[in-house]
Amino acid sequence: MTIEPSQEYIGQAPLCNDELQRLNAYWRAANYLSVGQIYLLDNPLLHEPLKPEHVKPRLLGHWGTTPGLNFLYVHLNRIIRQRDLDMIYIAGPGHGGPALVANVWLEGSYSEYYPDVSFDAKGMKRLFRQFSFPGGVPSHVAPETPGSIHEGGELGYALSHAYGAVFDNPDLIAACVIGDGEAETGPLATAWHSNKFLNPVRDGAVLPILHLNGYKIANPTVLARIPHDELEYLMRGYGYRPYFVEGHEADEMHQRMAAALEACCDEIRAIQDRARQGGSQKRPVWPMIVLRSPKGWTGPAEVDGHKTEGSWRSHQVPFSAVRDNPQHLKLLESWMKSYRPEELFTPEGVLIDELRELAPVGQRRMGDNPNANGGLLLQALHMPDFREYAVDVPEPGAVVAEAPKPMSRFLRDVMRFNEREANFRVFGPDETASNRLGGLFEETDRAWMAELLEEDEHLSRDGRVMEILSEHTCQGWLEGYLLTGRHGFFSCYEAFIHIIDSMFNQHAKWLKVTNDEIPWRRPIASLNYFLTSHVWRQDHNGFSHQDPGFIDHVVNKKADVIRVYLPPDANTLLSVTDHCLRSRNYINVIVAGKQPAFQWLDMDAAVKHCSSGIGIWEWASSDSEDGEPDVVMACAGDVPTLETLAAVDILRNQLPDLKVRVVNVVDLMTLQPREEHPHGLPDRHFDDIFTTDRPIIFAYHGYPWLIHRLTYRRTNHRNLHVRGYKEEGTTTTPFDMVVMNDLDRYHLVADVVDRVPKLRQRAAYVKQYVRDRLIEHKQYIHEHGEDMPEIRDWRWNW
Repeated sequence: MTIEPSQEYIGQAPLCNDELQRLNAYWRAANYLSVGQIYLLDNPLLHEPLKPEHVKPRLLGHWGTTPGLNFLYVHLNRIIRQRDLDMIYIAGPGHGGPALVANVWLEGSYSEYYPDVSFDAKGMKRLFRQFSFPGGVPSHVAPETPGSIHEGGELGYALSHAYGAVFDNPDLIAACVIGDGEAETGPLATAWHSNKFLNPVRDGAVLPILHLNGYKIANPTVLARIPHDELEYLMRGYGYRPYFVEGHEADEMHQRMAAALEACCDEIRAIQDRARQGGSQKRPVWPMIVLRSPKGWTGPAEVDGHKTEGSWRSHQVPFSAVRDNPQHLKLLESWMKSYRPEELFTPEGVLIDELRELAPVGQRRMGDNPNANGGLLLQALHMPDFREYAVDVPEPGAVVAEAPKPMSRFLRDVMRFNEREANFRVFGPDETASNRLGGLFEETDRAWMAELLEEDEHLSRDGRVMEILSEHTCQGWLEGYLLTGRHGFFSCYEAFIHIIDSMFNQHAKWLKVTNDEIPWRRPIASLNYFLTSHVWRQDHNGFSHQDPGFIDHVVNKKADVIRVYLPPDANTLLSVTDHCLRSRNYINVIVAGKQPAFQWLDMDAAVKHCSSGIGIWEWASSDSEDGEPDVVMACAGDVPTLETLAAVDILRNQLPDLKVRVVNVVDLMTLQPREEHPHGLPDRHFDDIFTTDRPIIFAYHGYPWLIHRLTYRRTNHRNLHVRGYKEEGTTTTPFDMVVMNDLDRYHLVADVVDRVPKLRQRAAYVKQYVRDRLIEHKQYIHEHGEDMPEIRDWRWNW
């Protein structure tokens, strides 16, 4: 692939003097509104001299990146109008929130979403007052901002979100502004490679705009301080053709940016035409822009004798103590008046007509683009009947199967049934086949636009399985895909999903805010995680791959957003998957192993069990319907279920008179009270299942204390004893993993003996049986390197 040399500046000057002056005036208006949001409570048009009481008591926000974001918004408006483009704006430096709010207000979208922030002086005053103010709006490009699908509070994800937005969205261009601080993050560095997955036939385009203003909050940035050639080679090495727009003087910068955008849009159209009309299969070199402008551009050049414009000092609020410092108050007034607001707004605070004409209209406005409110575009998936993929289970434990395989055939047909709509993709870090989801490849391949070799398998330009060995990029793609109105599924090794903990946080917060506070944001498809290769079957990889803690992290979030499922076999996994794919505005976490395992429930029983989320397994229990059990054996997760049933088997042989109730939990959130989670069981129902006074031995997939946390308000919590993962692991046998963490059948039996009072006379004999088996286990695996036959060959025979 050959990449032509870039042009430092585009030679032509496409703007006539009138258009140049109007663009500059619109930019001044956006900058004026941005400063007003940071500083002012009142006197929005400066119709009277600025007084201390007109200024906010607490000055919050970020000015440094804002004028550059405003500059780009003005020029993107121009190219949208010129070419009737379908475009969204993704602000990587989302802390420049004043810019996006200012521009969405100037184009009229903001007042349509928030009529109380009217398009006049009264609305301008409210716009200023609400910014970063109690009862107002956040300082970032948050869900409250029309046109936003990316808050940008945590840096690194703008570019992956942009690519996710344009997959299967052939008419959309995502203009993605990447701050030079963000460009230093690992997730952003990997996201540059997304162009190797972008098919110009069926996908839209991303226009990355690397905004270099030199500084982070207190330090210079790496890409702003390397030589020009080195930066160009870096971008070319990523597979882009960079256009550089650099400078300080406004008129020259407007001409350069207008020319650069025209050139980039010409290239994008040519790339798409070659692929769509000409049939080109060659991976294209997509254009990008490097904008180098001063930090705090157009702000005060100097404050208190220190350089401010073009310095880190302009990153947040260039100067404070305005109420108490007359010199700063005068400086603020002078700064705001430098934008000449009387030339931009009527005395009533309305943007003058000749500037209003510069904004696109209707849904071409970036603040009103339906792709940025994806629920408007969301279509329900065409779903096959998941029951048709059931594993035949004539009786519990009679069949061994790999649970994800039937699910992969179900997902295959979800892909097939929605081929025309092209609104479903599966994401994962190089593990689709490893995680037993290879059935997908009967319908589609992995997406791949880079070089193809004859020996490659399941790679194609049209693949709909997205694999890159970066959990960050997979998550970012999926979020962008969902937020623009499509559906997706993310599979990952359980231990390594932690890599995206903070990305999960941000998406959960986004959903929480949209659920609670923003009725105009329509529900989107849920973000579905499938975590397999889990802690209990990482015996071959060892301790580094053993961590079930993502569930704990998820449960910290608001109950109306998160759901956690632990299906014990293939049929329950099918039922849960169908439910999750149909849901909206949730984050669903499904945890299930991929190794061969016993199947417990036929499909009818699985559907009933999953519908309740929790239930007594009568076929495994020995207590009568009209009596109380001596002990409740509860389990959540496939391996804990196996060990619980094996323990029950031992108890029946060793203690045949013991009344045991077996309870399986699929929906973890049923354990919480109904007041704390919508899926929580009412107290009466919980007590009916777990009793109010009998011992409960709970075998749990993850860290034990989470079960205590979920149930601490329940009547019988004092009798609850939980076994789970306690941070013990290594490369060993599958059964030894559970033994190391005291989750095995023998420890569960010992727990029963210790906690059922009537067993005290038999305790010594049963405990000796347990000790002997555990000693034999250790001796056997050290000699043979595999589990004992009585473990490997165990079957449920009741």
